[in-house]
Amino acid sequence: MSDTSTAFLSEQEIMIRDSARKVAAEVVAPTAAERDRNAVWPRAELAAVAELGFLGMLIPEQYGGAGASFVDYCLAIEEFAAADTGFATLIHVHNSVGLTVARLGSEEQKRQYLPDLASGKRIGAFLLSEPHAGSDTAAFRTQARREGDHFVLNGGKQFISNGSEAGLGLVLAVTDKAAGKKGCSLLIVDPAQSPGYVVARVEEKMGQRSAHVAQIQLEDCRVPLVNLLGGEGEGYRNVMGSLSEGRVAIAAVATGTARAALEAAVGYAKEREAYGAPIINLQGVAFDLADMAAKVDVAHQFLINAARLCEAGIACAKEASIAKLFASEMAEKVCSDALQIHGGYGYLNDFPVERYCRDVRVTKIYEGTSHIQKLIIARSL
Repeated sequence: MSDTSTAFLSEQEIMIRDSARKVAAEVVAPTAAERDRNAVWPRAELAAVAELGFLGMLIPEQYGGAGASFVDYCLAIEEFAAADTGFATLIHVHNSVGLTVARLGSEEQKRQYLPDLASGKRIGAFLLSEPHAGSDTAAFRTQARREGDHFVLNGGKQFISNGSEAGLGLVLAVTDKAAGKKGCSLLIVDPAQSPGYVVARVEEKMGQRSAHVAQIQLEDCRVPLVNLLGGEGEGYRNVMGSLSEGRVAIAAVATGTARAALEAAVGYAKEREAYGAPIINLQGVAFDLADMAAKVDVAHQFLINAARLCEAGIACAKEASIAKLFASEMAEKVCSDALQIHGGYGYLNDFPVERYCRDVRVTKIYEGTSHIQKLIIARSL
């Protein structure tokens, strides 16, 4: 990143970024390749970052969290992504659960769940997508019917990050089928106390292999009525209200990965020699690196701008979609170019750029595909 990347950051923002960068480099990065090869959940790494407050960044201090700003959060996510894209994704999902409970929860719910989320005692998961409904969130079929003092949930959820490891799940379910979008509610599920929460499958993925994604079946899963999060029928609206923040955070994931690929390519180009000199002296390679650097810097600056809009409470659906679209498309190209600069070695898993290419690809898919982002941007014109 260029020296100007700190020009518009506060002292606190720089401190949090640097703290995340340090723990990411010392704790997360050294085990990333091995965890990728064996699809190992990063239990020890999560415990280490939890001690520094990174699992409760968006949770208020009175509930054990860090009370950080959304800009602080995006800066940290970018640093973790530079060390391990999948790790950044799973802590983003976890922090999003904490933020949602902090915003919508009753005082009793906050006291019960937020300290455990902040400490990492519970890992959070969002149970939104279904086998037949991804971007079309209005097409959800998971049902929650009232039965005495409980909701009884039945349905299937797909592509659930952290779902197999979750100590707390937020489930979007239909509580009133006749009400359409206004018939969906958010419910807090404790998998340990809910025998009907069944991990049907942990998916085998192309990339981000240590960030587990699961199919979850809800089979007569009983949830107390007091676990309703927000008002009944307000689940869809509440989920839609947090999409901008989620998209900006994924822009940070993509940008951090692209930056790591750029740094790897620059390092390799300085060491690898051809025709008697380092290949960075070849104009073609130098121009490719310049183009990559420009794209990474632009993505970083724009996502921070979008994060500031989110932090200020300014409606920014267009800016969030631009941040995610540009960053994810840019990151795939930068990672591919970094592999190309490595030549044949880039195709080997001895070098990290091979993993970056696999890990970053999904940033164009989750939190809304590139086509969905273009649709949102087009509608704003």
